[in-house]
Amino acid sequence: MRGDISAPVALVYGFLLVLARVAGTFIFVPIPGIKNAMSPVRVVLVLVITMTLYPMWPTIGSEPSLLQYVGWIASEATFGIGIGLLVGLLSESMILFGQISGLQAGYSFASTIDPNTQADSTVLSMIADSIGGLLFFTMGLHREVIRIFAGSLESHPPGTLVIGAQWSEPIIHAASSLFSTGLRLAMPVIALLMMVDLTLAMLGRINSQLQLVHLAFPVKMLSVLAIITVLVTLMPPLYRTAAQQLLGVAANFAGR
Repeated sequence: MRGDISAPVALVYGFLLVLARVAGTFIFVPIPGIKNAMSPVRVVLVLVITMTLYPMWPTIGSEPSLLQYVGWIASEATFGIGIGLLVGLLSESMILFGQISGLQAGYSFASTIDPNTQADSTVLSMIADSIGGLLFFTMGLHREVIRIFAGSLESHPPGTLVIGAQWSEPIIHAASSLFSTGLRLAMPVIALLMMVDLTLAMLGRINSQLQLVHLAFPVKMLSVLAIITVLVTLMPPLYRTAAQQLLGVAANFAGR
């Protein structure tokens, strides 16, 4: 520390620290279309959330050195990225569900452009990702993320946050929920398609004159669409359970 600083300069220091914490989160938070939005839109969104947290901004009493302040910025950005990564696992679990279902049903042969990443993606993965984004907002999880930030600014004020290796283990364990949630959603699809395959195999065994190979793909595709229609009603409880688990880990990081 060098010496006392004026209130406006201290306010700017606090603003930049909170901004680094909030901005790091939006790398992974599953907001539909945020990655493909224009840069001014994303900047305004981050600034608005930062200004919303104004009552929780830290008070910098003494001027830090440049090296110390850069270290604070790096810690804040790392903390934000960690929170965003935990929340982003919700979206990835839905994408995993779409990939597993699409591979079993044959939809993996048809790809489209993912507007978020501009990469090739299967049709069902895009549908599942869109459903996950809608569930994220309809359940009010975006408000929970803001509450976590508000709590973290109170329990870990910017400038006092220390990122340690002990934080990596909970994130690694939480990442396992990505596979468990995606697999739990895809299990009914896998079971149904297995029954379809067994049925077609038995019919082909009974009557070898039947050309069922040409019917396999249409039957599987229609069956998957039918069961996903049913699963839509079951997705919200499972999604909420996974969200509570991941946001609980994030809240522990925030000291809530």
